[in-house]
Amino acid sequence: MVLLRLLRRWVTIAAVSTHAELRAHLVAAGLAGVVGTSREVSLRSYRLFAARDPRVLIGIDPEWPWEQEDLLALMAERCGVSADPRYTRGPDTIDPERTLAALDGFADRIAEAARRGAPVLFGTGHPHRLLGFYAGLADALSAAGCEVLTPAQGRSVDILTRFGLRTCRLDYARGVALVREADGGRPGCEPGLHSHSPLPVRVALDAAAERGGPLPELVVGDHGWVCGAGQLGFEAIGLADTDDPAPFVGEAQGSVSVVVPVDDAVRSAHYRPLTRYVLKRACLSQ
Repeated sequence: MVLLRLLRRWVTIAAVSTHAELRAHLVAAGLAGVVGTSREVSLRSYRLFAARDPRVLIGIDPEWPWEQEDLLALMAERCGVSADPRYTRGPDTIDPERTLAALDGFADRIAEAARRGAPVLFGTGHPHRLLGFYAGLADALSAAGCEVLTPAQGRSVDILTRFGLRTCRLDYARGVALVREADGGRPGCEPGLHSHSPLPVRVALDAAAERGGPLPELVVGDHGWVCGAGQLGFEAIGLADTDDPAPFVGEAQGSVSVVVPVDDAVRSAHYRPLTRYVLKRACLSQ
C-alpha cells in the first residue's frame, strides 16, 4: 500500500506539464495556496526588516522607509498574503496565479540567458530543498552552451547560521553554490547549510573578478544569493517565501529582476515540476 501511494505521487509529479496542472500541483503540494509558513513568522520578518535587521535584509539596501505596513502591502501584492493587519495568527497564503505569472517571467530570463550563451551563477541557501530545482536548470543551460560558473570553490567565509557564527566553506554541488561547515559539520547536515547570508555570493563574485574570468550575466538563487547579487548590480532572479520580504523589496526597487513567490521548505521532489515547466517554457531540455 505504501509503495502504491509513492508510485501514485511520483506519477502525479511526473505528469505535471500544463499551466492548469502546475497550478493544481502548487496547491496540492503546499507550494502555493495555504503554505507551511505561519503568519506569525512572516509578520516577525516584516518587523525585523522595518527595523533594518541585517539577518532579514540579507544583502538588500532599502531605498525607502519600508515600514511594517508597507511591507505587508508589498507582500500582499507580490505573494497574495492577507493584507489585513488584524490577521496575526494562522497559516499564510500564496496566490498560485502570482506564482505562475512570476514563474513565466523567471523562465523568460532563463531562455534569454540560453539564447545569448550567457555565463550563469547558481546559488542556494536552501540546499536540502532547492538544490535539485537549480541543478536541473544548470544542467539545461550548460547543455545550451552557457558556462555555469563555480568561482571561489573551497574558500572560507564566516556567516551567521541558525547555530551561530560559523566558519564555512563555499562549495558547489551539481553546479549550484552552497555553504558547508569548514570542519565537515554534523552528521545529517549534508548537502549543505541553510543560510540567508549574502556573504557567500560576494565572495564568489569577488573571486570571479579577481581571476579575470567571466562574470555572471545572470545569477539564479534565493536568500542572500539573489539579494546580494542584485544589490551589486547583477541581474538576479529567484524564489522566495512569505517570510522573506527582502527579495520582493529588491524587485520593487529594481535591483532584483524576478522573484517567484513559493514555499521554499516543502519536500525537494515537489519542485521538479517547476523545473520542467520552466525548461518547457524556455524551450530547453533537461
